[in-house]
Amino acid sequence: MLLPMGLAVADRSRFEFEYAYFVPWKNAVVPDIEREGGRVTCLGGTGNLAILLASRRLARLIVDRKVDLVHAHLPIAGIAARIAGRITGTPVLYTEHNLHERYNPVTRRLNAATWGWQAGVVAVSADVATSIRRNVGEGVPVHTVLNGVNVRQFAPGVASGDDCRRSLGIPPGAPVVGTVAVFRVQKRLDHWLAIARRLAMDRPDAHFLMVGDGPERARMEQEAAVLGIADRVHWVGLHEDVRPFLAAMDVYLMTSEFEGLPIALLEAMAIGLVPVVTAVGGIGEVVRHMENGYVRPFGALSEIGSDVTALLADAQARNALGMSARATVAARFSMERMQGELERLYAGLSDLSSANGPSDIGRRGS
Repeated sequence: MLLPMGLAVADRSRFEFEYAYFVPWKNAVVPDIEREGGRVTCLGGTGNLAILLASRRLARLIVDRKVDLVHAHLPIAGIAARIAGRITGTPVLYTEHNLHERYNPVTRRLNAATWGWQAGVVAVSADVATSIRRNVGEGVPVHTVLNGVNVRQFAPGVASGDDCRRSLGIPPGAPVVGTVAVFRVQKRLDHWLAIARRLAMDRPDAHFLMVGDGPERARMEQEAAVLGIADRVHWVGLHEDVRPFLAAMDVYLMTSEFEGLPIALLEAMAIGLVPVVTAVGGIGEVVRHMENGYVRPFGALSEIGSDVTALLADAQARNALGMSARATVAARFSMERMQGELERLYAGLSDLSSANGPSDIGRRGS
């Protein structure tokens, strides 16, 4: 949802935005972008090699549309964008969402080989920026632009948690702990479920809400059965609008081993949920322990479980911390702030402000 939310608050008087993607089935946000007036092209390419080969199609698109600047996300798409930028002479801006140490060796080598073919890099957190400098140096300017969310769309009361609970068969008043994630190994959902098992023993009425999908889902469903909590865990899959599920939660729990700066966390905080999270990646730049949530070292399952138990028992503390969590996002992580910072980079990197004035066109691909 990041791209369409950014487009909704973009300065259309200065920029025209166009979007491109490679993998055909990864089209969930296409309708939202088009509703906001964005033009979207699928370049095709399933698998890393196919995406890299599709860089020539991206180059043709850049030439055909007279693109002034390409903004790419995710490592393989970033490599393809750099190749296309090299072919066409078009400046490329790349957003790094993760730590370089976490990429596989082939991706890291390809990143390093093409890194100098871009005009600038956006890091989503200070931790990510440090990782970039440690692994590929400072030859390309790195700009830290913290992720943002639409605090009007994600606000307390925007969706009915009661309706969501009823649809899932969760009794009124039952405590609900949840998360929104791509189910990958880095999320350490085995830790998440181990905490859920402890909570289920302390609170026999507790339910657990897992929103998302990914390669770890089948294994985690089996793990929930082994732990004896399968009847308490609700696996609802991928959803374009996660607000009803967030509204149904009492506490937002993350047990990740590494992160950049998770959008889902910001959305949960904006809607007024208290986050209980691990101190990894850029999370510590958002969540302050006992100020707007709870932050524990990765793997501290006992402490994390105790934090969630205490929150479930104290509605007043949940409300106070939830208000503080939302205030943090509204003040420092709004979509308007993020989009404004990106547009200043667009103007500088494509030299739009000094070329033909405010009517120039800048297009973004992803």
